[in-house]
Amino acid sequence: MNDLRVLVLIPARYASTRFPGKPLALISKKSMIQRVYENCSKIKTELINSTIAVVTDDDRIENHVQEFGGEVVRVDDDVPSGSERIALALERFYSDKTWDIVINVQGDEPLIESDLLSRLARYHHQSRFDMATVVKPQEINEDFRDPNKVKAVYSPLKGQCLYFSRASVPFDRDEAQSENWFLHIGIYSFRPQTLKEICTLESSFYEKREKLEQLRALENGYTIGAITTEMTLMGVDVPEDIEKLEGVLCDREKES
Repeated sequence: MNDLRVLVLIPARYASTRFPGKPLALISKKSMIQRVYENCSKIKTELINSTIAVVTDDDRIENHVQEFGGEVVRVDDDVPSGSERIALALERFYSDKTWDIVINVQGDEPLIESDLLSRLARYHHQSRFDMATVVKPQEINEDFRDPNKVKAVYSPLKGQCLYFSRASVPFDRDEAQSENWFLHIGIYSFRPQTLKEICTLESSFYEKREKLEQLRALENGYTIGAITTEMTLMGVDVPEDIEKLEGVLCDREKES
C-alpha cells in the first residue's frame, strides 16, 4: 500500500484567541509550524505519493514557510474550521490529482510523527468509516478535567468514536476511577468526497456548543473510526504549554 495517494494539509492561522501567532512560536529555536511540517514530510519515506502543504491566510506564516523551504498555499476566506480551510485548498490547488486520503493535521501538534500519519492513512483506506482520527488512552489525571483537552467517547469494540467533548466524559458513576479515558489527537483523515460533503453542511448544534468541528460530521450521520496510539504527543493551546513542550524535547535528546 505504499502507492496510496495521500494529501497532508496543515491549516495554520495567525489569529488565535488563546495564543495569537501560535504557528510562529519558537520551540527550542525552531517555529512550531516548521516542526509540524518537517515531521509530517517524513511520511514520504513510507507513502511515496504523498504531498504535504501548509494552508494559511497570513503573510507572515506564508513567508516563513517559504523561507524554510516548505510548500504553502493561501486560503484567505473567513471560514469557521480548519477542515473547511483545507477543503477549499483541495478544491483550488490540488483537484488536478486523484487522492485516496486527505489528512488534516492541526498545526499545534509539534510532536506528531509521520509513521502515525501513514498508519492512519492505511487504516482509513481499508476501513468502512467516512472519517478517521487518533485517540490516546489515558489514566484519570488533571487533563481529564481540562476543557482544552478534548475527550473522545471511543468504543474499542467497534473502533469507532461516538462523541467528542470538552467535558469530563465518560462520567464514572461508581467513582471506581479504574477505567481509561481517551484523549483526542487533532488529526483527521477524510475520503475526499466526504470532506467536500461535510464542509457544505451548516454548523450543527453540538458543534457550536462545544466548538468542536468533528461533531458536525457525527450529527449528520457520518462515522468516525480511530486508531489508538501510545506516542508522546502534546498539543499547544496556550503560551504556557511551550515550556512544557521544550522539556519533553530536552528529555528526548537526553535519551537519544
